[in-house]
Amino acid sequence: MAQHPIVCVTGATGFIAAHLIKKLLQQGYAVRGTVRKLSKHSSYRFLENLDGAAERLELIEADLLSPGSFDAAIGGTQYVMHTASPYLINVRDPQKNLVEPALEGTRSVLESCRKASSVKRVVLTSSIAAITGAPDSNRVFTENDWNTTSSLKENPYHYSKTLAERAAWEFMQEQPGFDLVVINPFMVIGPSLGASLNTTNQMIRDIITGVYPGILDVNWGFVDVRDVALAHIRAIEKPAAHGRYLCSAEALDMRNVVAILRKAGYGNDYKLPSLDLSGKAATTLMKLVSWSQPRDTGAYLRTHLGRRMRYDNDKIRKELDIQFRNIESSLLETVEDLISWGHLKKKS
Repeated sequence: MAQHPIVCVTGATGFIAAHLIKKLLQQGYAVRGTVRKLSKHSSYRFLENLDGAAERLELIEADLLSPGSFDAAIGGTQYVMHTASPYLINVRDPQKNLVEPALEGTRSVLESCRKASSVKRVVLTSSIAAITGAPDSNRVFTENDWNTTSSLKENPYHYSKTLAERAAWEFMQEQPGFDLVVINPFMVIGPSLGASLNTTNQMIRDIITGVYPGILDVNWGFVDVRDVALAHIRAIEKPAAHGRYLCSAEALDMRNVVAILRKAGYGNDYKLPSLDLSGKAATTLMKLVSWSQPRDTGAYLRTHLGRRMRYDNDKIRKELDIQFRNIESSLLETVEDLISWGHLKKKS
């Protein structure tokens, strides 16, 4: 049987990247993963324990802000999956902490791919954030949409993802010798392979522990991390894959999420919100209250409260043959995973 090519996965310890590496190893690929510090062995030990890792996983140090640092990891590989990018809220310096690593890191990885000359395709992990800065009840979003509203001052994470993806497509105009496919996931949930807590799962924890004052009129698109990983792999295995792929299984209101968790019995042990703040008057009040929140949290609430997320995921279903997992099941798996890692403790 022909040997699988080598795949480089940047940001190897990340929530999505770890699942990518696990699935690539399961399918027989050789994987090179990048980490920021090889000296911090505890942060990536879980990757070394994956089935097949001893024989086919190599970890290499690389930094998003160090030009040329990805050369060693990418040289000789046929496919690169660039997942490394900060996902942080309420950072002190959005330009330094979000935009520069996302933008310069993407350019650096693509430049290393061009130098390698062996790379056939790059799969970039972008985000719904690059498609829209806020839901819009009056339109259905597709891969043709771009976020034109976010900035350093309003939803800077969304802004960083938009700039990074645009830079990637601009780079491709130089005909570097490989092609580019982009995956744009929504809120990614599901079990974590490592002990760190990703931002979306943290949001689920916040809902279940009473951080939110009540049930807000906010709506999210959700996708299971294992489906996101599969989409990346299909993007290298299907030669006809092209362009962007909006990656989301289902949109749910916060009311739906709370109802699913309550039905599963988590209301007995945790402080699930019960106060209904989803009406028009309450939403107006919450927008006023948002000004007292940390800058980015407040901006997010003002651009998302009272709006429905509508989108078309036909392209990824048809072209990458993705059959999405049931989101109710993924939510419940997420909660059990939070408990198992100790991120969620029962109320006293």
